[in-house]
Amino acid sequence: MRKETEAGIDVSKDVLDVAARRDGVRLETARFDNDAAGHQQLMRWLTKRGGPARVVLESTGTYSLDVALALHRAPGIAVMVANPRAVKHFASALLQRSKTDLTAAAALREFAARMPFVAWQPPASEVLELRGIARRIAALVVERTRERNRLHAVQVSAERLAVVVNDIEVNIRHLERRIELLTAEAVAVIRAHAALGRAFERLTSVRGIATHSAVQLLPELLVLPADMTVRQWVAHAGLDPRACQSGTSVDKPARISKLGNAHIRRALFMPALVAVQHEPHVKAFFDTLVARNKTPLQAYVAVMRKLLHAIYGMFRTDTDFIGEKFYAVV
Repeated sequence: MRKETEAGIDVSKDVLDVAARRDGVRLETARFDNDAAGHQQLMRWLTKRGGPARVVLESTGTYSLDVALALHRAPGIAVMVANPRAVKHFASALLQRSKTDLTAAAALREFAARMPFVAWQPPASEVLELRGIARRIAALVVERTRERNRLHAVQVSAERLAVVVNDIEVNIRHLERRIELLTAEAVAVIRAHAALGRAFERLTSVRGIATHSAVQLLPELLVLPADMTVRQWVAHAGLDPRACQSGTSVDKPARISKLGNAHIRRALFMPALVAVQHEPHVKAFFDTLVARNKTPLQAYVAVMRKLLHAIYGMFRTDTDFIGEKFYAVV
Protein backbone atom coordinates (compact mmCIF):
# COMPACT_ATOMS: atom_id res chain seq x y z
CA MET A 1 0.00 0.00 0.00
CA ARG A 2 1.39 3.38 -0.99
CA LYS A 3 2.28 5.82 1.73
CA GLU A 4 0.23 8.98 1.97
CA THR A 5 1.51 12.00 0.05
CA GLU A 6 2.01 15.02 2.32
CA ALA A 7 1.68 18.39 0.61
CA GLY A 8 1.59 22.07 1.42
CA ILE A 9 0.07 24.70 -0.86
CA ASP A 10 0.95 28.38 -0.78
CA VAL A 11 -2.07 30.18 -2.22
CA SER A 12 -1.93 33.51 -4.02
CA LYS A 13 -4.37 35.32 -6.28
CA ASP A 14 -3.14 33.77 -9.52
CA VAL A 15 -1.01 30.71 -8.69
CA LEU A 16 -0.68 27.77 -6.32
CA ASP A 17 2.85 26.79 -5.27
CA VAL A 18 2.94 23.19 -4.06
CA ALA A 19 5.60 21.25 -2.13
CA ALA A 20 5.00 17.53 -1.58
CA ARG A 21 6.70 14.52 -0.04
CA ARG A 22 5.86 11.23 -1.74
CA ASP A 23 6.40 7.81 -0.19
CA GLY A 24 7.82 9.49 2.88
CA VAL A 25 11.08 10.54 1.23
CA ARG A 26 10.90 12.00 -2.28
CA LEU A 27 10.40 15.78 -2.40
CA GLU A 28 8.64 17.41 -5.35
CA THR A 29 7.44 20.92 -6.17
CA ALA A 30 5.02 22.26 -8.75
CA ARG A 31 3.03 25.36 -9.67
CA PHE A 32 -0.55 25.55 -10.92
CA ASP A 33 -2.92 28.31 -11.93
CA ASN A 34 -5.41 29.25 -9.23
CA ASP A 35 -8.49 28.62 -11.34
CA ALA A 36 -10.81 25.69 -12.05
CA ALA A 37 -8.49 24.15 -14.68
CA GLY A 38 -5.48 24.55 -12.40
CA HIS A 39 -7.35 22.90 -9.53
CA GLN A 40 -8.05 19.85 -11.71
CA GLN A 41 -4.37 19.62 -12.67
CA LEU A 42 -3.38 19.94 -9.01
CA MET A 43 -5.66 17.09 -7.94
CA ARG A 44 -4.30 14.81 -10.68
CA TRP A 45 -0.74 15.69 -9.66
CA LEU A 46 -1.37 14.97 -5.98
CA THR A 47 -2.85 11.52 -6.68
CA LYS A 48 -0.89 10.61 -9.82
CA ARG A 49 0.61 7.47 -8.23
CA GLY A 50 -2.71 6.24 -6.96
CA GLY A 51 -2.15 6.90 -3.27
CA PRO A 52 -4.03 9.19 -0.88
CA ALA A 53 -2.89 12.74 -0.17
CA ARG A 54 -2.93 14.94 2.92
CA VAL A 55 -2.85 18.64 2.06
CA VAL A 56 -2.46 21.75 4.21
CA LEU A 57 -3.02 25.31 3.07
CA GLU A 58 -3.43 28.58 4.92
CA SER A 59 -6.71 30.36 5.30
CA THR A 60 -6.44 33.28 2.87
CA GLY A 61 -10.14 33.86 2.41
CA THR A 62 -11.13 34.54 -1.17
CA TYR A 63 -8.12 32.95 -2.82
CA SER A 64 -8.03 29.75 -0.76
CA LEU A 65 -11.74 28.94 -0.55
CA ASP A 66 -12.26 27.68 -4.09
CA VAL A 67 -9.19 25.42 -4.09
CA ALA A 68 -10.10 24.12 -0.62
CA LEU A 69 -13.58 23.23 -1.87
CA ALA A 70 -12.15 21.47 -4.93
CA LEU A 71 -9.72 19.44 -2.81
CA HIS A 72 -12.41 18.60 -0.24
CA ARG A 73 -14.62 17.13 -2.95
CA ALA A 74 -11.82 15.12 -4.57
CA PRO A 75 -11.64 11.40 -3.68
CA GLY A 76 -8.47 10.34 -1.91
CA ILE A 77 -7.52 13.87 -0.77
CA ALA A 78 -7.88 15.19 2.78
CA VAL A 79 -7.47 18.94 3.21
CA MET A 80 -6.74 21.07 6.26
CA VAL A 81 -7.09 24.86 6.24
CA ALA A 82 -4.62 26.00 8.88
CA ASN A 83 -4.70 29.14 10.98
CA PRO A 84 -2.06 31.54 9.55
CA ARG A 85 -0.79 32.37 13.04
CA ALA A 86 -0.15 28.69 13.82
CA VAL A 87 1.68 28.25 10.53
CA LYS A 88 3.82 31.34 11.17
CA HIS A 89 4.89 30.06 14.60
CA PHE A 90 5.58 26.61 13.13
CA ALA A 91 7.79 28.09 10.39
CA SER A 92 9.68 30.08 13.04
CA ALA A 93 10.25 26.87 15.00
CA LEU A 94 11.78 25.36 11.86
CA LEU A 95 14.23 28.30 11.82
CA GLN A 96 13.00 29.24 8.38
CA ARG A 97 14.93 32.43 7.62
CA SER A 98 13.86 33.23 4.06
CA LYS A 99 10.29 33.66 2.86
CA THR A 100 9.34 32.74 -0.70
CA ASP A 101 6.31 31.03 -2.16
CA LEU A 102 8.14 27.68 -2.28
CA THR A 103 9.56 27.94 1.25
CA ALA A 104 6.05 28.79 2.48
CA ALA A 105 4.71 25.70 0.69
CA ALA A 106 7.52 23.60 2.19
CA ALA A 107 6.66 24.83 5.69
CA LEU A 108 3.04 23.85 5.10
CA ARG A 109 4.19 20.42 3.87
CA GLU A 110 6.08 19.91 7.13
CA PHE A 111 3.04 21.16 9.03
CA ALA A 112 1.01 18.42 7.33
CA ALA A 113 3.58 15.81 8.32
CA ARG A 114 4.25 16.80 11.94
CA MET A 115 1.20 18.54 13.37
CA PRO A 116 -2.22 17.11 14.30
CA PHE A 117 -4.31 17.01 11.15
CA VAL A 118 -7.80 18.50 11.45
CA ALA A 119 -9.88 17.92 8.33
CA TRP A 120 -11.47 21.09 7.00
CA GLN A 121 -15.24 21.36 6.91
CA PRO A 122 -16.53 23.66 4.16
CA PRO A 123 -19.10 26.38 4.80
CA ALA A 124 -22.72 25.33 4.64
CA SER A 125 -24.16 25.09 1.14
CA GLU A 126 -26.62 27.90 1.85
CA VAL A 127 -23.75 30.22 2.80
CA LEU A 128 -21.96 29.46 -0.47
CA GLU A 129 -25.23 29.96 -2.37
CA LEU A 130 -25.75 33.32 -0.68
CA ARG A 131 -22.15 34.30 -1.42
CA GLY A 132 -22.63 33.54 -5.12
CA ILE A 133 -25.82 35.63 -5.29
CA ALA A 134 -24.24 38.51 -3.35
CA ARG A 135 -21.20 38.66 -5.60
CA ARG A 136 -23.41 38.70 -8.67
CA ILE A 137 -25.37 41.60 -7.17
CA ALA A 138 -22.09 43.43 -6.51
CA ALA A 139 -21.03 42.94 -10.13
CA LEU A 140 -24.37 44.32 -11.38
CA VAL A 141 -24.06 47.33 -9.06
CA VAL A 142 -20.64 48.10 -10.55
CA GLU A 143 -22.06 47.86 -14.05
CA ARG A 144 -24.99 50.11 -13.11
CA THR A 145 -22.54 52.73 -11.83
CA ARG A 146 -20.62 52.56 -15.09
CA GLU A 147 -23.81 53.02 -17.09
CA ARG A 148 -24.82 56.00 -14.96
CA ASN A 149 -21.42 57.55 -15.63
CA ARG A 150 -21.84 56.94 -19.35
CA LEU A 151 -25.31 58.51 -19.22
CA HIS A 152 -23.94 61.63 -17.57
CA ALA A 153 -21.16 61.87 -20.15
CA VAL A 154 -23.63 61.59 -23.03
CA GLN A 155 -26.06 64.09 -21.50
CA VAL A 156 -23.42 66.81 -21.14
CA SER A 157 -21.89 66.12 -24.53
CA ALA A 158 -22.31 68.69 -27.26
CA GLU A 159 -23.37 65.86 -29.58
CA ARG A 160 -26.02 64.33 -27.38
CA LEU A 161 -27.87 61.53 -29.17
CA ALA A 162 -31.37 60.74 -27.96
CA VAL A 163 -31.18 57.12 -29.11
CA VAL A 164 -27.99 56.55 -27.07
CA VAL A 165 -29.48 58.23 -23.98
CA ASN A 166 -32.58 56.07 -24.27
CA ASP A 167 -30.57 52.88 -24.68
CA ILE A 168 -28.47 53.61 -21.59
CA GLU A 169 -31.55 54.51 -19.53
CA VAL A 170 -33.24 51.25 -20.57
CA ASN A 171 -30.16 49.28 -19.56
CA ILE A 172 -29.97 51.03 -16.18
CA ARG A 173 -33.61 50.15 -15.48
CA HIS A 174 -32.89 46.57 -16.54
CA LEU A 175 -29.88 46.36 -14.20
CA GLU A 176 -31.89 47.82 -11.33
CA ARG A 177 -34.60 45.24 -11.86
CA ARG A 178 -32.08 42.38 -11.86
CA ILE A 179 -30.46 43.73 -8.69
CA GLU A 180 -33.88 43.92 -7.05
CA LEU A 181 -34.77 40.34 -8.04
CA LEU A 182 -31.44 38.89 -6.91
CA THR A 183 -31.65 40.77 -3.61
CA ALA A 184 -35.10 39.28 -3.02
CA GLU A 185 -33.67 35.84 -3.81
CA ALA A 186 -30.82 36.41 -1.34
CA VAL A 187 -33.26 37.45 1.40
CA ALA A 188 -35.33 34.32 0.68
CA VAL A 189 -32.23 32.15 1.19
CA ILE A 190 -31.53 33.95 4.47
CA ARG A 191 -35.10 33.59 5.73
CA ALA A 192 -35.11 29.88 4.87
CA HIS A 193 -32.26 29.12 7.31
CA ALA A 194 -32.50 30.03 10.98
CA ALA A 195 -28.76 30.60 11.53
CA LEU A 196 -28.54 32.93 8.55
CA GLY A 197 -31.66 34.74 9.71
CA ARG A 198 -30.22 35.37 13.17
CA ALA A 199 -26.93 36.65 11.77
CA PHE A 200 -28.86 38.88 9.34
CA GLU A 201 -30.86 40.37 12.22
CA ARG A 202 -27.63 41.05 14.11
CA LEU A 203 -26.15 42.91 11.15
CA THR A 204 -29.23 45.00 10.47
CA SER A 205 -29.40 46.02 14.14
CA VAL A 206 -26.56 48.41 13.27
CA ARG A 207 -28.00 51.76 12.25
CA GLY A 208 -26.38 52.06 8.84
CA ILE A 209 -26.49 48.42 7.70
CA ALA A 210 -29.65 47.83 5.68
CA THR A 211 -30.66 44.85 3.54
CA HIS A 212 -28.30 45.46 0.63
CA SER A 213 -25.20 45.89 2.81
CA ALA A 214 -26.17 42.95 5.03
CA VAL A 215 -26.57 40.68 1.99
CA GLN A 216 -23.09 41.69 0.84
CA LEU A 217 -21.40 41.33 4.24
CA LEU A 218 -23.05 38.22 5.63
CA PRO A 219 -21.68 35.49 3.32
CA GLU A 220 -18.20 37.05 3.14
CA LEU A 221 -17.95 36.87 6.94
CA LEU A 222 -19.60 33.47 7.41
CA VAL A 223 -17.16 31.68 5.10
CA LEU A 224 -14.26 32.67 7.38
CA PRO A 225 -12.89 29.95 9.70
CA ALA A 226 -14.52 29.97 13.13
CA ASP A 227 -11.15 30.17 14.91
CA MET A 228 -10.10 33.44 13.30
CA THR A 229 -9.53 36.33 15.70
CA VAL A 230 -10.97 39.79 15.19
CA ARG A 231 -7.51 41.05 14.21
CA GLN A 232 -7.40 38.39 11.52
CA TRP A 233 -10.83 39.54 10.35
CA VAL A 234 -9.48 43.07 10.03
CA ALA A 235 -6.38 41.87 8.17
CA HIS A 236 -8.52 39.67 5.92
CA ALA A 237 -10.59 42.71 5.01
CA GLY A 238 -7.44 44.72 4.23
CA LEU A 239 -8.32 47.29 6.89
CA ASP A 240 -5.16 46.78 8.94
CA PRO A 241 -2.75 49.75 8.99
CA ARG A 242 0.54 49.39 7.11
CA ALA A 243 3.46 51.60 8.10
CA CYS A 244 6.09 52.72 5.59
CA GLN A 245 9.36 53.66 7.30
CA SER A 246 12.99 53.30 6.31
CA GLY A 247 15.87 54.92 8.18
CA THR A 248 15.49 58.62 8.76
CA SER A 249 14.45 59.65 5.27
CA VAL A 250 11.26 57.66 4.75
CA ASP A 251 8.40 58.05 7.21
CA LYS A 252 5.11 58.04 5.35
CA PRO A 253 1.72 58.13 7.09
CA ALA A 254 0.28 54.69 7.81
CA ARG A 255 -2.33 53.51 5.32
CA ILE A 256 -4.60 50.49 5.23
CA SER A 257 -3.01 47.52 3.50
CA LYS A 258 -5.89 46.77 1.07
CA LEU A 259 -4.42 43.26 0.83
CA GLY A 260 -7.59 41.48 1.82
CA ASN A 261 -11.16 40.94 0.72
CA ALA A 262 -12.29 43.98 -1.25
CA HIS A 263 -15.92 42.83 -1.04
CA ILE A 264 -15.92 43.39 2.73
CA ARG A 265 -14.34 46.84 2.43
CA ARG A 266 -16.81 47.84 -0.25
CA ALA A 267 -19.77 46.57 1.77
CA LEU A 268 -18.65 48.44 4.91
CA PHE A 269 -18.06 51.84 3.32
CA MET A 270 -21.65 53.01 2.90
CA PRO A 271 -22.73 51.70 6.34
CA ALA A 272 -19.87 53.70 7.86
CA LEU A 273 -21.11 56.87 6.13
CA VAL A 274 -24.71 56.29 7.26
CA ALA A 275 -23.74 55.29 10.81
CA VAL A 276 -21.76 58.50 11.25
CA GLN A 277 -24.89 60.45 10.25
CA HIS A 278 -27.47 58.53 12.27
CA GLU A 279 -25.77 56.67 15.15
CA PRO A 280 -24.74 59.16 17.89
CA HIS A 281 -21.99 57.02 19.38
CA VAL A 282 -20.43 56.34 15.98
CA LYS A 283 -20.63 60.04 15.16
CA ALA A 284 -18.90 60.87 18.44
CA PHE A 285 -16.10 58.44 17.58
CA PHE A 286 -15.79 59.99 14.11
CA ASP A 287 -15.75 63.55 15.49
CA THR A 288 -13.05 62.60 18.02
CA LEU A 289 -10.80 61.35 15.23
CA VAL A 290 -11.36 64.47 13.13
CA ALA A 291 -10.55 66.61 16.17
CA ARG A 292 -7.23 64.74 16.36
CA ASN A 293 -6.40 66.00 12.86
CA LYS A 294 -7.42 62.84 11.02
CA THR A 295 -8.81 63.49 7.55
CA PRO A 296 -12.48 62.59 7.04
CA LEU A 297 -11.47 59.63 4.86
CA GLN A 298 -9.13 58.32 7.55
CA ALA A 299 -11.89 58.69 10.12
CA TYR A 300 -14.40 56.83 7.93
CA VAL A 301 -11.93 53.97 7.45
CA ALA A 302 -11.46 53.84 11.22
CA VAL A 303 -15.25 53.60 11.58
CA MET A 304 -15.29 50.72 9.07
CA ARG A 305 -12.65 48.89 11.09
CA LYS A 306 -14.51 49.58 14.36
CA LEU A 307 -17.77 48.33 12.86
CA LEU A 308 -16.03 45.10 11.84
CA HIS A 309 -14.85 44.68 15.44
CA ALA A 310 -18.42 45.25 16.62
CA ILE A 311 -19.86 42.72 14.15
CA TYR A 312 -17.31 40.14 15.30
CA GLY A 313 -18.46 40.62 18.89
CA MET A 314 -22.13 40.53 17.92
CA PHE A 315 -21.71 37.22 16.09
CA ARG A 316 -19.69 35.66 18.92
CA THR A 317 -22.16 36.70 21.63
CA ASP A 318 -25.34 36.50 19.52
CA THR A 319 -26.38 40.00 20.54
CA ASP A 320 -27.53 43.10 18.69
CA PHE A 321 -25.46 46.23 18.22
CA ILE A 322 -25.22 48.43 21.33
CA GLY A 323 -24.07 51.92 20.51
CA GLU A 324 -22.94 52.64 24.06
CA LYS A 325 -20.35 49.87 23.75
CA PHE A 326 -18.93 51.12 20.47
CA TYR A 327 -15.91 52.72 22.16
CA ALA A 328 -15.33 49.57 24.22
CA VAL A 329 -14.82 47.36 21.14
CA VAL A 330 -11.18 46.29 21.21
